[in-house]
Amino acid sequence: QVQLVESGGGLVQAGASLRLSCAASRSILGIAFMGWHRQAPGKQRELVAAITKGGTTTYADSMKGRFTISRDIAKNTVYLQMNSLKPEDTAVYYCYADQGSRQDWGQGTQITVSS
Repeated sequence: QVQLVESGGGLVQAGASLRLSCAASRSILGIAFMGWHRQAPGKQRELVAAITKGGTTTYADSMKGRFTISRDIAKNTVYLQMNSLKPEDTAVYYCYADQGSRQDWGQGTQITVSS
């Protein structure tokens, strides 16, 4: 099991940037996938971005070119850099770790983008 703690959310205006951090309780080296999902009010949770243990990244189509996922293995931390934020990006953002046999989730961090 790995505990995940997100930080960096908040209230911003459209066009602004934010960086989310996800600190893991142990080494992230062996974790198959880590990444971010989000859930907006009344909507299903959706994938935002993910990074494999080999460093390959993937993004939801609506985030490509605006969001960048990265990691610092020494700090056991995954980041999500979000640029050109839009009101439709308003959601709770969750960090997750997928080890195949189990998934662990953070508590979520709220991002609100005003127009």
